[in-house]
Amino acid sequence: MLRKAARLAVDEVVIDFEDSVADTSKTNVTRSRLVTLVESLEWAAPQVAVRLNAYGSPWFDDDVSAIVGPLGHRADSVVVPKVEARETVEAVRRALGAVGSAARLQLIIESARALVEVEAIAATAAKNQAEALLFGPGDYAASLGLAEPILGGRHERFAGDRWQYARSRIVNAAHAFGLDAIDGPYAAFDDAEGLRKLAEHARLLGFTGKWAIHPAQIAVLTEVFTPTAAEVEHALSVVAALETADSAGNGAAAQESVMIDAASIRMARRVLDSAAGT
Repeated sequence: MLRKAARLAVDEVVIDFEDSVADTSKTNVTRSRLVTLVESLEWAAPQVAVRLNAYGSPWFDDDVSAIVGPLGHRADSVVVPKVEARETVEAVRRALGAVGSAARLQLIIESARALVEVEAIAATAAKNQAEALLFGPGDYAASLGLAEPILGGRHERFAGDRWQYARSRIVNAAHAFGLDAIDGPYAAFDDAEGLRKLAEHARLLGFTGKWAIHPAQIAVLTEVFTPTAAEVEHALSVVAALETADSAGNGAAAQESVMIDAASIRMARRVLDSAAGT
């Protein structure tokens, strides 16, 4: 799977050493094999991340010393699961520093306790070389004593998104402190239409991306999270109209019977930045 992943044209590949590796296989032999493969492969993705086991688990220390340490700069980012307190962010940063790693952090918010602390986690993350908050729907559901029929999907007996409150709060905390907000995966990898609806909903909430767990999902997610030509054209027209208004001493303008102002140009520039990949 790593060899296949190395060839994928995606924004980032996340190598999962937590849920994708059985507890009995979480050994230094397996860690060494992972490091050897990561170093030997040529990666099409501009960023390679490693998802470690949770801080405080029996495997975290060995993950840091036997994976993150040997990989050095090759691990662009470290994904930290089950983050529930700002102290965890600081402890993980210290652990990475002890092996000489400057890898950025991505923190998974996946429990009721984590959601209660998400603003404090985000604030601390921003001070500790973090780049993103991620939503983990499966463990979040479990923390509420609920079952999710399909990981990351909709429940047939619930009309809307059961996790919209959690998603919205994570998005707000992330953007408040300059972090990306990444939505969790959808396990039904052959349901392209269902994935599209979930991804569009996530983008409208303010998520800047969504995890794929199978190559079949990449095209849909890339399309949904890339501004369309029409969106780019509209953003350019907003910028042009407001620049013209500004040169005439006006702070607002009318465009197609719609009032646009400074907030409009900020939104337009976010669209243009996204289209440019910045």
